[in-house]
Amino acid sequence: QVQLVESGGGLVQAGGSLRLSCAASGRTFSTTMGWFRQAPGKEREFVAGITWNGGKTEYADSARGRFTISRDNAKNTVYLQMNNLKPEDTAVYYCAADPSLWTVVSVQSWEYTYWGQGTQVTVSS
Repeated sequence: QVQLVESGGGLVQAGGSLRLSCAASGRTFSTTMGWFRQAPGKEREFVAGITWNGGKTEYADSARGRFTISRDNAKNTVYLQMNNLKPEDTAVYYCAADPSLWTVVSVQSWEYTYWGQGTQVTVSS
């Protein structure tokens, strides 16, 4: 079992920044970690992912150039630095993990077994 707890969400004006954190506990942190988001009335979508050692990262087109994913394995924490936020970034953001993924990043939510409870990000115009 892996427990994931997100934090760092909040209300920010367009153009502002937030840094989300995902603290992991449980069996192992040596897995690929992903960030997903879900806006009201929309499907959950991939935002960014990072392999177990940080050697590979992937971003959705909407996030590339504005968001940066990173991890600190000593702290069992993954981060999502979000800059130049836009109103369309408003969503609940979730982190996810799966022990079968550690050298690849999957953009498919169904490939991740463990999920956090989510943190709300609201960007005002």
